[in-house]
Amino acid sequence: MSMNFTETWTAVQEASRELALLDDDFINRILEAVAYAATAEMPYILAENAKDLARMEPANPKYDRLKLTEERLQGIAADMRNVATLPSPLGRVLKETVRPNGMRLTKVSVPFGVIGIIYEARPNVSFDVFSLCLKSGNACVLKGGHDADASNRAIVRVIHDVLKDFGVNPHVVELLPAHREATAALLEAVGYVDLLIPRGSSSLINYVRDNARIPIIETGAGICHTYFDEAGDLRKGADIICNAKTRRVSVCNALDCLIIHQRRLVDLPALCAPLQEKKVVLYADPQAYQALRRHYPDEWLQPADEHSFGTEFLDYKMAIKTVAGFEEALEHIRAYSSKHSECIVTEDMERANAFRRRVDAACVYTNVSTAFTDGAQFGLGAEIGISTQKLHARGPMGLEEITSYKWLIEGDGQVRQP
Repeated sequence: MSMNFTETWTAVQEASRELALLDDDFINRILEAVAYAATAEMPYILAENAKDLARMEPANPKYDRLKLTEERLQGIAADMRNVATLPSPLGRVLKETVRPNGMRLTKVSVPFGVIGIIYEARPNVSFDVFSLCLKSGNACVLKGGHDADASNRAIVRVIHDVLKDFGVNPHVVELLPAHREATAALLEAVGYVDLLIPRGSSSLINYVRDNARIPIIETGAGICHTYFDEAGDLRKGADIICNAKTRRVSVCNALDCLIIHQRRLVDLPALCAPLQEKKVVLYADPQAYQALRRHYPDEWLQPADEHSFGTEFLDYKMAIKTVAGFEEALEHIRAYSSKHSECIVTEDMERANAFRRRVDAACVYTNVSTAFTDGAQFGLGAEIGISTQKLHARGPMGLEEITSYKWLIEGDGQVRQP
């Protein structure tokens, strides 16, 4: 690790200790001020974002993730204000007990300390991570991609200006250079960074998992399915499928594969009709293809191949798989799911309950669009990522998920016998 990175880690670690001196009301005032600055500095942030956008083709699936607008910045500011209204996640008593010898044990929530985030073309992450980390008493190290570097630097400059106004050490949020050397250094920041969270493509996540020497939580790719059951409601299904696929195609909760019971193939044209307006390309298996012929535009209907399933499209594209029954639907999900978000559309509640029990995913939906897998939509204020792991955190990670705990032990001179 080069000396300049060691100095950076040390500064961030020291700043994380200073956060322990700030009370929750003071932190909330900072968050409100940053939310105000995000909108007051909108022309500056959007101008810097435009520089990043100019280097990317609009057809690139990452373009929508990269793009900031007045509406999106207003939403980001609203999320930060929402985080400020939430109870502090720190100092919560998780468990309390008195042992037979009179020793009192209390398990309380505490910050991790320093959290590192590696992310790609999503500048909103800079605001989201800062707000959640500050509220939970964590310092953060941001490592954005080169695609969003101008946007990220503008955002962190706005945050730093507010922190300085409040007399807070600006190293509580540190943005690293966009080059690979910084990534390699962060992966080896043993003793400085307590937790690392990669957000981005499966290749990025795999690289971080394979090379990190510090603890990580994976926020995996979202390969999401919706199973339209034999007992599914056609109107609900059409609305759910269209919303999950087209609301924002570049996000991890977007629908990638529709699974349909073969007895409902007659309804497939109606289920897919709303997708035509968005020009969604469908990769249909043979049975679904035949059901859609002459009912869906030829230029947007393609035969499925071996690459159609298990793909996170991040685009106006969707695969369709026909199954003979519930068990085959479950098998398809087991084979191709990234364990992010899975949905069943059915009016058979026994079938729905079986789906909930047997599908292994962070978020399992019944008659609801997977587009709701989002920290703000779950009432968490914002999210630091969608964890697809099973250790510590799963699903949208909000304030509680980026805290750890410690045991406090009180006594009156107790000693342990030999």
